[in-house]
Amino acid sequence: MIPNRFKRGLRSGQLQIGLWSHLSNHVSTEVIGGAGFDWIVLDAEHSPNETFLLHQQLQALSDGGSSAVVRVAWNDKVLIKRVLDLGAQTLLIPQVQNAQEAAEAVAATRYPADGGVRGFTGLSRASRFGRIKDYHQRAAEELCVIVQVETGEALAQIEAIAAVEGVDGIFIGPGDLSAALGHIGNPGHPEVQRAIADAIARIRAAGKPAGILTGDEAQARQYIAWGCAFTAVGADIALLARASEQLAARFAPLKANFAQAHGEAA
Repeated sequence: MIPNRFKRGLRSGQLQIGLWSHLSNHVSTEVIGGAGFDWIVLDAEHSPNETFLLHQQLQALSDGGSSAVVRVAWNDKVLIKRVLDLGAQTLLIPQVQNAQEAAEAVAATRYPADGGVRGFTGLSRASRFGRIKDYHQRAAEELCVIVQVETGEALAQIEAIAAVEGVDGIFIGPGDLSAALGHIGNPGHPEVQRAIADAIARIRAAGKPAGILTGDEAQARQYIAWGCAFTAVGADIALLARASEQLAARFAPLKANFAQAHGEAA
């Protein structure tokens, strides 16, 4: 079996720093995969990411740098099955509202012998095309299921969700949570921050590691201080957008100066 370093890090209480990937491209994934982050989220919920593209991105992260975490589009056993067959070992399942939905997410990652509903194939990339002979008997050992809580209902159900066998961690979705609390687009609002702090404490008290995403460095440090064990501290598309804007802005004044110094182009 191929060891899941991210899952082992969660179980040992390590702090793991991540980066979100929206660009849906294996070249950019390879670039950020070597930057030193512990984990990279390959987003298939809010990005134009399809199965074949995810396959390429997983290959780009297969050199042992950052661990891949795939956020599927929905808590759907067919979507989950296809991503698992690609060789993804850690899944982030969005919009999990209660214990039943958490149990359904776990079941989608398990074969029937382990109480699940995952379909069988003998030649997937996950089993190295049939070369891992006991893959189907041992797959659950290295699979990691992270469920995402991001609504008021989900927050109220944290303890029940955490108690579901096979849930390895709980991720707080600050964007949707801010919308659910009436502060859409403002996860820094005091009410949202109080809810996040309370959620982190309750997740930890329930014996599970907590995770979150923010592009605000000060906020990320605060979440880590509150006890977030796996924190994504930015996104590739934001890094590209902001850095390119800043570079363009630094050269914008030269255009006016150039026109004054050299006159209009002939």
